[in-house]
Amino acid sequence: MMSRIDLRQLRYFVAVAEELHFGRAAARLGMAQPPLTQQIQKLERELGYPVFSRRPRKTALTDAGRVLLEDARRILRECDEAVEHARRAGRGETGRITLGTPPSVMLTRLPAAIRRYRERYPGVQFTLRELSTSAIAEALATEALDVGLLREMASVGAFRAESILREPIVAVLPRGHRLSRRSRLSLGHLAKEPFVLFPRRLGEAFYDRLHSYCLDAGFSPLIVQEATQWQSVVTFVETGLGVSLAPACVERFRWPGVVFRRLPGLSTTVFVCAPGASAPAAAFLELLREEFRA
Repeated sequence: MMSRIDLRQLRYFVAVAEELHFGRAAARLGMAQPPLTQQIQKLERELGYPVFSRRPRKTALTDAGRVLLEDARRILRECDEAVEHARRAGRGETGRITLGTPPSVMLTRLPAAIRRYRERYPGVQFTLRELSTSAIAEALATEALDVGLLREMASVGAFRAESILREPIVAVLPRGHRLSRRSRLSLGHLAKEPFVLFPRRLGEAFYDRLHSYCLDAGFSPLIVQEATQWQSVVTFVETGLGVSLAPACVERFRWPGVVFRRLPGLSTTVFVCAPGASAPAAAFLELLREEFRA
């Protein structure tokens, strides 16, 4: 037969067992003594045995009461722990999160945001994956990622993405290049130059954005070399293979043979998408917004 003893009765019982006085237990619980006595009597009827021996001026635990007290404390402790675990999960303090980001975004404030998140939520298992924007979009669509950062992609399937960062576009030039000495440079100045760029398959939206900027400036870029990493792009520019266009974060690369020149009016946007909207993901998004606003 299933017991009808509830957690409230167990809490009442533990209070009386620890005080060994119904009046003091009632005061501790913030209730009148008669309802407390009634609840203990209901517990005893359900149990089938008395849990207290009631003598004049003395309340003591019976053998059944001593056994029940040990288990009641354990049950109440486990219940409190379960509630706290659930609350921590609801606040995003436990669980796991997998973040996908293009390598270039690691040159922005993103590492600082990740560090702050891990310090604030040490109970969350955090996994970082460096991927191209195209690969991130695919992983978000299959729920292989909880959060993804994307260049120039405002949506992934039915999921809308949030604009989180806008960066200037810079021209990357060999230091000895004739245009490297110009204090102000426009994209049109690069019309006849060979270009080093990443393959379109790695980030179609960003690639097309750069290409459209060139078309607006009156030319289609002549791409003579492709590279899958920005470090390689900058290195190839340094060797004199060509010039390039890049997000301003690559200025953190300090190659002695390369100069960067910002191009007026040209920018690229980084979006963030979190389709599942889990509590850890929501907490990370809020911290990410704070970091990029700063």
